[in-house]
Formats: sequence, C-alpha cells, structure tokens
Amino acid sequence: MDFAATRFAEQGYHPTSVAEIVQGLGVGKGVFYWYFSSKEELFFEILREAQQDLRRSQQQAIDGIDDPIRRIELGMKASMRWSSEHQELFNLFAFAATEERFAPALRKGQEIAVADVMRHVQDGIDRGEIRDADPELFAHAILGVSAHLARRFVHERGDDWLDVADGAVAFCLEGLLVPTAITPA
Repeated sequence: MDFAATRFAEQGYHPTSVAEIVQGLGVGKGVFYWYFSSKEELFFEILREAQQDLRRSQQQAIDGIDDPIRRIELGMKASMRWSSEHQELFNLFAFAATEERFAPALRKGQEIAVADVMRHVQDGIDRGEIRDADPELFAHAILGVSAHLARRFVHERGDDWLDVADGAVAFCLEGLLVPTAITPA
C-alpha cells in the first residue's frame, strides 16, 4: 500500500492505474484483486490506515499524561510531526476531501479526531484550566489550525515541523486557557 499511496500522491488518483501499481510492485493483477475489488477500495484502505496511523502517533505521544493541557500540546506536536513525515498521505487527505465518494471516509476519521480532542478539552474545562465553552468548537479549532498550518508552513514552505507546531500550540492554548487576572503595574 505504501507504493500505491506514493503513486497516488505523485501522479494523482485518477491518472494512477491498477496496472501501474501491480507493475511497480512486481505482482500480477490477480494478486491485486485478491485483496481489493478496485482501485477505489485500495484508496479507501490507504485513507483508513493513514488515519489510524496518525491516531496511534497521537496516542503514543500522550500515553500516561494526566494534564489535559499537556495532552493537547503533545497531541498537536505528534500530528505536526506525522504530517511532516507523511506528506504524501497528508496530500491524499487533501485530495480525498475534494471527491464526494471519499469524503465520508474522511469525515469518519475527522469525527474520531474531534471526539479525541474534545475529551481533552472537556477535562481541561472540568479542571478550570480551559474556558467554559463548547468543547466541540475548540476541538475543531485545534484540528483546523493544526491542519492549515501544516499545509501552509510545513508542506508548502518547508518550515521545520517543530517550529510550526510550537506556534500552533501557543496560538491554540492561549485562546483556550482561562485568562489570568491582570495585575496593574
């Protein structure tokens, strides 16, 4: 699937053929059709596995961390690192978002991601560390900021993922945290 993902990312979904994929892998079409009924099914599987791999990276980064603010920070950094290391998959997500037949698969993954982030935001709200507001709105904001900044600054400009992640974290957390009392000078 890595070879197919790379071909889809380099050439695009439509121009990439099953024949090209099997030729590049050195297998016959029969082997391909043993596992997948179509190029579309293969693409769905690539999307599903990529979303699971991203989630695993995030989960590993926050494993054992009790502080919800720290979990949000580490999860954002893990996402940015994963995006940097898997630019071809990030590009496939962007393509899939433009195709109605692939959009439901992306939405399912996004719903899981939103639920994951919401849990951390709600923990922060419950502890009085995050503003008492709609955790779903905050989750979408965190994910949206992370994805946009990854695309623009990591993928398009080639900036270091950690610098971009630090900026995304600072931006999001300063908007989430309960404001501290301002002491006159």
